Amino acid sequence: MSIFSGIFKRKQQREVTPANGGEAVSSDVKTAVETSVVGVSTSLIKVSGDGALNVMAYKRALNILAGSVARLPLRYMKQKDGIYVDFEASPLHYLLGTQPQSRMSAYDWKYQLVWRAFHDGDAYVWPRVIDGEVVELVLLSRQSCCFDDVNGTYYVTDEYNGVYGTFKENEILHILTNSLNGRRGTPLWKIGNRALNIMATGDNETLNRFVNGGNVRGFITNDKSVVGFGEYADEQLEQLAQTVREDFRNGVGITSLPGQAQFQQLSLSSTDMQFLETRKFAVLEISRLTGVPPIYLFDMVGGNYKVPEQADTAFLTQTLDGILLSIESEFNRKLVSCSMCCKRTFSFDRKRLFSMDLLSMANYESKMIQNGTFSINDVRRMENQPPVEGGDTIYLSTNTAVMGSSKMTGEKDDDNKNNE
Repeated sequence: MSIFSGIFKRKQQREVTPANGGEAVSSDVKTAVETSVVGVSTSLIKVSGDGALNVMAYKRALNILAGSVARLPLRYMKQKDGIYVDFEASPLHYLLGTQPQSRMSAYDWKYQLVWRAFHDGDAYVWPRVIDGEVVELVLLSRQSCCFDDVNGTYYVTDEYNGVYGTFKENEILHILTNSLNGRRGTPLWKIGNRALNIMATGDNETLNRFVNGGNVRGFITNDKSVVGFGEYADEQLEQLAQTVREDFRNGVGITSLPGQAQFQQLSLSSTDMQFLETRKFAVLEISRLTGVPPIYLFDMVGGNYKVPEQADTAFLTQTLDGILLSIESEFNRKLVSCSMCCKRTFSFDRKRLFSMDLLSMANYESKMIQNGTFSINDVRRMENQPPVEGGDTIYLSTNTAVMGSSKMTGEKDDDNKNNE
């Protein structure tokens, strides 16, 4: 029998479930190399459900998606004089702007709506209607609603909100993401499960490296002088490996190996394995999964000063706008009747995305005044400032003129002279 046959003997075992909610892999290819390693071995960590939230890049991306939508006002508007204005007389104006349901503010409500839509794949809202008016928008608890996409029926058992019963398709607002059939969403953690497993395993490996003090790893073996290399010899080698492992953990820099035992280094250093590069790759994978730019996940930007500005534009147009449109479409489809189509609408105020970028906002408002789109009082109302006298006048910038015209020479043209 080969000297390594006992060392590399296969064992059937299952690791302890990690505290982060993940599940270690049960594998039939684990060998005695792992049990006799000088250090801590790392198995692949499988994350699922809320266990994925322990991957910080994933949690950060969810917070950005949900928070970005939550800080945008969702307005219920009616058509007046050819434009849409806030329908302040409707109960929906108060619900969407202040408190959609009891014990939850408008910000928290929108945050939870988007967070659940991405993380769980589906989020459900039940409009409570009394005398034909919506008096509450109940965000149903997680796992409390079951959707039969064949019959278009929702079965709700929500003890927390006190909602029970069977509802038709048009009675529940259903916000879904990553749908494969347009009727049922797919949780984000399921789509990116492989990347999340790699990141969770990397986090666990980082912890083990700190706990282990950065020690090298290897296995204990013996030379050919041992005859009958069998079960008893395997147990002795295991005990010896445990002793050396404890010496390293206790800070012993140099230790001895009795008899003919030898230590063979097994793993490479962090630099050789490019471990840190793997961790950076994990952030990019989360960015690809969620559509959140890497800079938002605190990834290194480099020296290009335009990267943040480009990231804001890409995030709005390629990621966030699609989420906003899906919410607006669902609200319009189920809360606006056919007779009120094009007379009532739900719409997010997207300008608030740049409310904290004061320089960009000032540039935007200035250009709107110059091209005649806004008046000065329009801008002042946007900034919650009182109107000023003459502020409703529309101005138009005229920086260009015909060559030789009176605008360039400063002389009055013939028409003006005749009028005088």
